[in-house]
Amino acid sequence: MFTVDMDLPALPPLAPRLQAPQPGWAETTDVVVVGSGVAGLTAALHLREAGLHVTVVTKVNIDDGSTRWAQGGIAAVLDPYDTPAAHARDTLVAGVGLGDPTAVDVLVNEGPTRVRELMRWGAEFDRNPDGSLMLTREGGHHANRIVHAGGDATGAEVQRALHAAVRRDPWIRLVEHALVLDLLRDGAGRACGVTLHVLGEGTEEGVGAILARAVVLATGGMGQVYAVTTNPVVSTGDGVALALRAGATVTDLEFVQFHPTALVTETDASQQPLVSEALRGEGAYLRDGDGKRFMIGQHDLAELAPRDVVAKAIHRVMLAEDSTNVWLDARHLGAEFLESRFPTIMTSCRAAGIEPTTGLIPVAPAAHYASGGARTDLHGRTSIPGLYACGEVACTGVHGANRLASNSLLEGLVFARRIATDIAGDLPAQRDPVFEDVRQWAVDSAVRRPLQQAMSRGAGVLRSQDSLADVAATLTQLGEQRARPNVASWEAANLVTVAAALVAAASGRRETRGCHWREDYPAAGEEWRGHLLARVTPAGALIEDWEPMP
Repeated sequence: MFTVDMDLPALPPLAPRLQAPQPGWAETTDVVVVGSGVAGLTAALHLREAGLHVTVVTKVNIDDGSTRWAQGGIAAVLDPYDTPAAHARDTLVAGVGLGDPTAVDVLVNEGPTRVRELMRWGAEFDRNPDGSLMLTREGGHHANRIVHAGGDATGAEVQRALHAAVRRDPWIRLVEHALVLDLLRDGAGRACGVTLHVLGEGTEEGVGAILARAVVLATGGMGQVYAVTTNPVVSTGDGVALALRAGATVTDLEFVQFHPTALVTETDASQQPLVSEALRGEGAYLRDGDGKRFMIGQHDLAELAPRDVVAKAIHRVMLAEDSTNVWLDARHLGAEFLESRFPTIMTSCRAAGIEPTTGLIPVAPAAHYASGGARTDLHGRTSIPGLYACGEVACTGVHGANRLASNSLLEGLVFARRIATDIAGDLPAQRDPVFEDVRQWAVDSAVRRPLQQAMSRGAGVLRSQDSLADVAATLTQLGEQRARPNVASWEAANLVTVAAALVAAASGRRETRGCHWREDYPAAGEEWRGHLLARVTPAGALIEDWEPMP
C-alpha cells in the first residue's frame, strides 16, 4: 500500500481560537449563514422556503465578495444537443483524476434546474434575437454551455438578483460589516453558532455571538494569501481558517487555480482585473513576445485548454523570456463585438491605458480559485455535526485537482440547495455553547504583505521542496509576531493559518497534477490519486493524513 512521506517542513504553531473578548451580546436564529455570495444567499433563500429563520453574516457589504467579479458565466446543460454526461466528462478531465464522479453527477444533473431557478428569482441572462439563451464556451469545455449576462458581467447580475430576493424577505436578517471569528460548539461537539465582531455593536470591542441550530460557511476563497490575485481584499481565507481551528477536516488546499489571464497593470494593488476566459472562447489568441501563438501544438484545445495547462504554458514563456506577461490578441474580433460582449474588460483595459481594439492586452496568471476547502459530503456536511460549507470555502469533490471554467457559480447554486434540504429535514433544538480555555492568537497585521510575497515566490504557480521550505520558514517567523486583537490582526492570523495548511499540502504532494506544479516532481503518479486531509489539534498542531481514491 502506498504511504505518503509526511516529512513536512517546520510550520508555525497554530491556535484553536482567535484572541478575542468573550461575547458581550448574543442573538438567536435557526440557521446562521456566513457569507453573502452566490452560495450563501442561495442557501438563505432555500432555508427560508423551508420556513426557517436565517441570519446572513457578511464581512463588509452584501455585494463585496467574489461573486460579483465573476465574468465568464455559469456552466450548465441548457442546449438540447448537449448532455450532462458530456459536461461531467469535461469536469472530470479537468480534475485530473481527483474529481469525485458522484459529486460531479450531482453537479451536472441538478445544475440546469438551479440555473432556471435563478432566472425565476430575477437573474436576466443574455439572449439571442429569437429569445433563446446565448451560450458560449470556455477552457476545457467541448460544447457551448456557458450562460452569461451583460456580456462579461455575469457575477454582477447573479449577485444583483440574489441580493434583491434576499432583501424582499423580512425573515432573513442581514448583518453587514461583521467578521466571523470562531465556531461555537455544544457539549456534544455539535456546531451551535459563531462568535463575530460587528463594527459598532455590543461591547466596545464589538464581539458578540449568534446562536443557531446549524451553521453554513459560505465565506468564499483565500486568494489574498498571494501577492497578485483576482480575489477581492476580503478573501482572506476566514472560513477555511475557522474550520481548521474548530478541528474540521480540510482537503485539497494545494490545488489553487491560477487564472491564466489577469490584466497586468502597474498598480501595486493585490487584486488585479480579470480578463475572462470567455474572451479566448470567442476567439482571442495568446501570443509570446515574438508574436507567436504558443498554445498551438500544446493541447488539442489550444487557447481553450484547461486553466492549469494554459497557466503553466504562460509561466514557461514568461520564464524563457524573462518577462512579466504574455499577450492576448483580440484585435481581429472587431471593436463592435468587443464593446458589446466584453464591456467590463474593455473598461478595465482602458483604465490601464490599453486599447484592445488596436493593441495587445498584457496578461499573466494570478491566484484565482481554491479547489480545496472544508471537506463536505454530498449534502454539504463537514466533519463537525451541524457545520455545513458550500461555495469556494468547501471541497465537495467536484473540482478535483483543477476547477473547470464556470463550474464555480454552478457549484454554489447546487450544493446550497442540497444543504438547505438537509438542514430542514433534521434540525435539532438549540443548545448552549461550551467555552473552553484554549490557546488563542492574533497576528500583527504588518505580516500580510511579506506573507503574500513569500507565498507567490515559493508556493505559487511553480513549487519545489526548497521553495516551500523557504515559505514555511517565513510563515514561522511571521506567525510569531503578535498584536492586539482587532479585525486586521484576526485577518492576519487567518492568512497565516491557511497559508501554513496550503504549504503543508503542497509539500506533501510530491507530484505535478492539475494546478499543483512541482518542478522537482514534474510528472503525475498513479499512486498519488488521493487526497491530503488536514486538521488542527486542540494544541494547535497541523496534522496531515492521506486518503487514497476509492
